[in-house]
Amino acid sequence: MKRIFPFALCAALLAVMLSGCSGINALLKSGEPDKIYAKALEYYHKEKWPRASTLFEGAQHYYIGSPREDSIAFFNARCKFKNRDYDTASALLDDFRRKFGRSVFIEDAEGMYALCFYYLSPGPTRDQTMTGHALMAINEFIARYPGSDRVENFRKINAELTERLHEKAYINAYTYYKIGRYRSAITALKNALREYPESKHREQIMFLIVDASYRFASNSVASKQTDRYLDMLDSALSFREAYPESTHIKEVERMAQHARDYLDRNNMENGI
Repeated sequence: MKRIFPFALCAALLAVMLSGCSGINALLKSGEPDKIYAKALEYYHKEKWPRASTLFEGAQHYYIGSPREDSIAFFNARCKFKNRDYDTASALLDDFRRKFGRSVFIEDAEGMYALCFYYLSPGPTRDQTMTGHALMAINEFIARYPGSDRVENFRKINAELTERLHEKAYINAYTYYKIGRYRSAITALKNALREYPESKHREQIMFLIVDASYRFASNSVASKQTDRYLDMLDSALSFREAYPESTHIKEVERMAQHARDYLDRNNMENGI
């Protein structure tokens, strides 16, 4: 009996599921929109999101142009959202806010729309397109509904996502540095510093600019070293002014002294 019981349980569950699907299919084929809608609401309130969504989708075409059209569209989108189908939910919610800008559900719809992109946003090592979409949607929501009780949470999410972009910019720039592509690293590091001046990696970024500039100059042909060492010294000066107590300061001073020694020797050789 102990071996049979799990199979019996699975069979019973399967029978219930098939029965539910059969009932939904029969209801959809009935051609009675009020019954389909009522059953969809029943499943919705029971948080049976896939079943509710199936019925809302089946009822939609009956109610085009009626007062229930926006309700059905919103409930269906929320079912997708609650079922964590954020790709579909975001598309449905975007369509909803374009069609039903005056709906009583519009604020909720736009809030969920922003959250869809937040949940779709990956970690900083991956492409951050969805993070950008999330930030745009969140900032639009805050601007449109400054009195909403969601604003405080959205501000926290905004800070989290912005930090994710900081992290992404730093990782990209550091990758160039790590593989020895110092010119690309310098450009990427300076871009990261300009775009995200409040990054928690600011000190490290500024140090890496100095270090990458030093390595770039050291590995350059003689005809280009002078200009590149001068650029490196500018970066070293900026670092010293910003972080005079940094743990990197001795290393920065060492590189700066090497650059000055090279420039002094070069000037003497050229009789300057």
